[in-house]
Parts: sequence; structure tokens; C-alpha cells
Amino acid sequence: MNLVHPFGKSPVLNWLYAGMLMIFIMVAIGGITRLTESGLSITTWDPIMGAVPPLNSTDWTLLFQKYKESPEYLHKNMGMSLSDFKSIFWWEWIHRQWGRLIGLVFVVPFLVFWRKGYFKPGIRRHLLGIFLLGALQAFFGWYMVYSGLANEPRVSHYRLALHLSTAFTCIAWIWWLALSIRAKVVAYRPPELNSWLLASTLLLIVQIALGAFTAGKDAGHASNHWPMWSEHQFMPSVLGFEWTWLWTNESWIQFVHRSFAYVLVFCVLFTAWKAHKLHWRHPGIGAMPWLILLQFLLGVLTVMSGVNLGLALAHQLLALLLLLALVYALHPGKRGVAS
Repeated sequence: MNLVHPFGKSPVLNWLYAGMLMIFIMVAIGGITRLTESGLSITTWDPIMGAVPPLNSTDWTLLFQKYKESPEYLHKNMGMSLSDFKSIFWWEWIHRQWGRLIGLVFVVPFLVFWRKGYFKPGIRRHLLGIFLLGALQAFFGWYMVYSGLANEPRVSHYRLALHLSTAFTCIAWIWWLALSIRAKVVAYRPPELNSWLLASTLLLIVQIALGAFTAGKDAGHASNHWPMWSEHQFMPSVLGFEWTWLWTNESWIQFVHRSFAYVLVFCVLFTAWKAHKLHWRHPGIGAMPWLILLQFLLGVLTVMSGVNLGLALAHQLLALLLLLALVYALHPGKRGVAS
């Protein structure tokens, strides 16, 4: 990767790592916002003045009145007190402000580094792409919220999946770029592993989307049993089954998500085992078995706990760490080094 600046690689790398950490925290805040059902508390989008919180009782009354006109209040939270409204308002407000802060932390150093000539065209193209993806992710956030302000008192699970997937893609892209700048020598990766690493990554991407479907439809509450669906059923009822239920019905969405997890666990563990048999040592590969097993355990505990907030949040964040481990293993580093 082409990178030019006179003081070594640390300023740009530290900036990229800071951006990754901020996006990781953003994913956590977004998860809390969703799990506390706070995401529809702010019914307008104001990129400038929206950064200013309510400063007096008049501001609070105006915001609460706007919320009272939303489907969520009319169908789920009728009679909510102003105090309860404040508790959900703050999580959504923090979520939006953290997004604004990420934008500033990206843009300001980017302009400074560019002016100082730290970048060559190759890295600039990557960074401009990341910036555009981040802006698109912010737009998808409002696009998602807007879907919950029209008819149903919940956001579209399709739009939630889009919003979450772009956030995961953004942090993975930054991580790939940081690895390219570091470009440490790694042992040559056996070609036989490439297809398995790619398969594991693609399966994880699908599973992340299925997890977003589960969250968006509140499908995590459809069953709190494992490994059976209920005390006497292996799966949800098939009476009158239609294929569209796999992505529209709460019970079937959870069932697909938890069933797909077995496929993902097998693929990741087999990839790690194959790397071991081929004597390929890599930190990403070494972390993958532990991350996928802990991720699976947290998924089971989340279901059995009735979607405990801490467990559900940890389950989501482990998926992100697993994605970063796979990206790490996929990155070529410096080529031509025999194991």
C-alpha cells in the first residue's frame, strides 16, 4: 500500500485504529438503543441543530409531543410519562451524536494528513470510499428510523440489516487498510485455505444479516428454549407454511438464524482445523475457534434468557470481532514467505 509521510506510519495507523474503536463503540451504542427500544424516540432528523439536546421544559414538552404522534407511542407506549420518555430519548441522542463525532474524527485528520502529503493515490481512494460508505451508513440509519414512523411501531428489519451491515463493512474495510499499511511479513498461506476462509466470511455475513432480521422483528422472543424449539417441538409449527415466513415470520426468522449458526460454527472450526493440519500459524486463525464457540454460547444464552440486554449485546459484538479475525486471516500481508 502506498503511504508517504516523514514520521513513520504511526499517525495514520493510530487514526485508523481510533476510527475502528469508535465504530465498535457505535455498534455497541446502537445495540443498546435497539434493545432498550429507544431508536424511535426522536422523530425528526436535523443534522445541525439536532446536536443540541433539550435545554428546558419547553424543549422537552415539544419533543415529547412529537413522539406522542408516532406509531410507537400510539400502539405500544400510550400513557408513557415524560420521565420514561427521557430514558429512551437519551440513548438515541447519544447514538446520533457519536455518529457525528465519528464523522469529525474521520474528516479533520484526513484533511490534515492529505495537506501534509501523507497519502498517495492508492490510500486516498480507499479512504474516500470509506468516507462515502460511512455517509451512506448514516443515511441508512435515518432511512431505518423513518420506516418505524409511518405505520408499524418498529423499524423495517430489512433496513436494520442494511444499516448494521454497512457499519460492519466500514470497520472491516478500515481494518484491511490498516493491515495493508502495516504490511508485516506473515507465513505464506496455503492456497487450500482460501476457499474455506472466503466461505466462512460469506456465511458470517449472511448470519449477521439474519441476526439483524431477528432483532428487527423482535424474533428473539419467539422461543426461549434450546436445543428444542419448545418442550415438545423441534421447530415452529408448519401448518399452512409459506416460504415467505423464513424472512417475515418471527418464529421462523429465529429458527433460521439459530439453525444457520450450526453451519457457520462447522465451517469456521473446520477452517481452523485445516489451517492447523497445514501448519499455518496466524493470529486471526488462532482466534477464530474461540470467538465462534463463545459467539454460539452467547447466542444460546441470549435465547434462553429471553434476550437479556448484556448477553444480546455481547453476542452482537462477538460477531464483529469474528469478522475482524477473518479479515485478518484473509489479508495477504507481505507475500513470498515460506512457512
